[in-house]
Amino acid sequence: MSQPRNRWIVQLILALAVLTFVGISLVPIFGALTKTSSSTPSSTTSPGSVAATNQTTKLQDEVRGYELVLQREPENQTALKGLLQARLQLLTLKQGDINGVIEPLEKLAKLNPQQSEYSVLLAQAKQQIGDKEGAAQAYRAVLDTKPGDLKALQGMVALLLDQQRPEAAVGLLQETLTNAAQENTIQPGSVDAVAVQVLLGNVHATQKRYPQAISTFDQAIKKAPQDFRPVLAKAMVLKEQGKLTEAKPLFDSAVALAPAQYKDEINKAATASATPTTTTPTTPTTPTSTP
Repeated sequence: MSQPRNRWIVQLILALAVLTFVGISLVPIFGALTKTSSSTPSSTTSPGSVAATNQTTKLQDEVRGYELVLQREPENQTALKGLLQARLQLLTLKQGDINGVIEPLEKLAKLNPQQSEYSVLLAQAKQQIGDKEGAAQAYRAVLDTKPGDLKALQGMVALLLDQQRPEAAVGLLQETLTNAAQENTIQPGSVDAVAVQVLLGNVHATQKRYPQAISTFDQAIKKAPQDFRPVLAKAMVLKEQGKLTEAKPLFDSAVALAPAQYKDEINKAATASATPTTTTPTTPTTPTSTP
């Protein structure tokens, strides 16, 4: 499966699996890294470049202000969040670097251990600068206390695939499924088993183990026949194999089952051209549909 196509499939299904993302989105950091050069203020004096320059100056002033507050109050969360957001916005303007968001993220993650969004964003930031062990530690810190956290699972799986360790990714997800019933007994709803199965099936698909992927999706469909996610995932994999006749009724079923906000995207997925399978996928980097 080609890298762009695989990233699209994985991110679409996972975005649908993680139906809400409370708190800081993963989009700012990676959106900043993948914006085109048109986002960079040009050397001309066009109104757009002047506005970008003014915005950069304003954000830099905000950063300095928050830094002064944090010198006096190192754990002031309002200042930490403001500093983080300002530095993220500067990244969208191609100013600063990822290292600038790591320190406030580390503090926010430590101060808010129940809010996994900070730890997940920290992990992805560390992964982006090449600190894969630091990224893994951040993901594990979440999964140790919340083994069903989909954001952390997604990130850890992506990291393992990036490290060419698909069997470790499969093992992690299978262990999560094995323990799901017990975890849900302790804390009802803490593990979305269908979402984890969808993720597991997609891991198999990235390795071109299509029979295992289809079998995994079928198990999820049997478990939750009214859930559109495994139906869509199966349709996508069949389409990637060129089995358009088999995929079409599944796309139709996914559209019928899906909430209204996803129907258009599913229809687009059904009609988009398939990409030939050529290379081994790498880590998904930019969540394109994170709610």
